[in-house]
Amino acid sequence: MGSKIVERAAFIYDEISKLYPNALCELNHTNALELMIAIMLSAQTTDIAVNKVTKSLFEKYKSIDDYIIAPLEEIEEELRYLGLYKNKAKNIKGMVQIIKEKYHGEFLNDQDILESLPGVGRKTANVFLAEWYKVPRIAVDTHVKRISARLGLAEFDDSPENVEKKLMKVYPKSQWISTHHKFIFFGRYFCKAIHPNCESCTMTHICKTPFLK
Repeated sequence: MGSKIVERAAFIYDEISKLYPNALCELNHTNALELMIAIMLSAQTTDIAVNKVTKSLFEKYKSIDDYIIAPLEEIEEELRYLGLYKNKAKNIKGMVQIIKEKYHGEFLNDQDILESLPGVGRKTANVFLAEWYKVPRIAVDTHVKRISARLGLAEFDDSPENVEKKLMKVYPKSQWISTHHKFIFFGRYFCKAIHPNCESCTMTHICKTPFLK
């Protein structure tokens, strides 16, 4: 790994940190169950939309047993304003059943176990481990993938897993979680997919697709 890419990565981290020094997870939750469900619901949906839905969802269902007992159609109704809500409701029901029966109601600090749950892929597991157990992880969503490619830390056709591997190589493990959050904030609020704020960006000289040019 060359020193130039490491220097580029450090520069990007510092510049984004100036904009978003306190970037954190924006999904509302108070326990591991709520966190896992919120992350599952956030797939192809904004955190704002998820938080609106989970406000009433978490008031209605307090425990794993509440989700197990509730009819699938009832949970679907709670999630109806979210994309893919029927599939998400089905996955939540399947997930809580397995957590209760196989893991005694506990969300274990284990990547393989988490990824084996219905509706829980690598990104969801990474976010959960980083947020709940503070395990160093870089979860790659659409924002992280886009920013990494635009700023030359990955290729546009890289898979999320390849982007994750590349970012882990250029950032120290102590920065993995914060890198995830900072890249998300930068992609969500500044370097948007359609209307990026290029006029105010300090990184257009290294950007692969500056809209100003």
